[in-house]
Amino acid sequence: MATYDVNTLLSTTAYDSDGDKIGKVEQVFLDDNTEEVTFVTVDTGLFGTKESFVPVEGARQDGDRLVLPYAKGVVKDAPNVDADQHLSPAEEEEIYRYYKMNYSGTGDRDGRYATETDRHAVAAAGTAGNDRYAEDTAGRHDTAAGADLDDNEVIRHEERLRVGKQREESGRARLRKYVVTEHESVDVPVEREEVRIERVPLDGTEVTGGTIGEDTVEVTLHEERAVVAKETVGVEKIELEKETVAETQRVAAEVRKEQVEIDTDTDRRDRI
Repeated sequence: MATYDVNTLLSTTAYDSDGDKIGKVEQVFLDDNTEEVTFVTVDTGLFGTKESFVPVEGARQDGDRLVLPYAKGVVKDAPNVDADQHLSPAEEEEIYRYYKMNYSGTGDRDGRYATETDRHAVAAAGTAGNDRYAEDTAGRHDTAAGADLDDNEVIRHEERLRVGKQREESGRARLRKYVVTEHESVDVPVEREEVRIERVPLDGTEVTGGTIGEDTVEVTLHEERAVVAKETVGVEKIELEKETVAETQRVAAEVRKEQVEIDTDTDRRDRI
């Protein structure tokens, strides 16, 4: 197993086997017996709301990148284990089983944890045990700030919002054709033949030898009629296009901060 420096690991960002960013490394878990790094937790939730456990076996540290031998989706779907306490053998076994790794079942990896804020304490703790952080020999040590303090000093802390973004599906758009029937009228000009009588006077010399009797003359009349035929033609191409619209969303959450006040033996109390 590779040897990792806790301080360095707590400054890295985890990436998956394909090079996709997963999240920041939040905690490091050590083996109680060997003090070797066995697990890290990675921030995989919105605003840091979820930490996923990942075994470091097979991982590779490259500067401020910790390349894990798993896909991003695998890490994000890891079992939900409380990251604020030591791992029990059952919890370790569940994690190993999820990542398809062999578990010894000895429970000797029930290690302590270290966050970024107390990295100094873990680095100095050595083999002192699970629940005790090191005391700096030169004076009092503030484990949350990682700073050496004199007896007349305290570190004031406050929470700050960590805002991020995630992309999620908001809906679907469909382009659908349907048929409607409309009544359409068109004026068509047509022609027809009609009969009229035209009389031409004769002077009596142009036609001779005629007889008197009955006779019938017949002519054929024609007319145009409007007829309707239909054909299907393409008249318009319609397509769906997406455009990105920028807007601002406001998020809000409650944050805590420490206040400092001075108590003296007199009735005066000063708040800072």
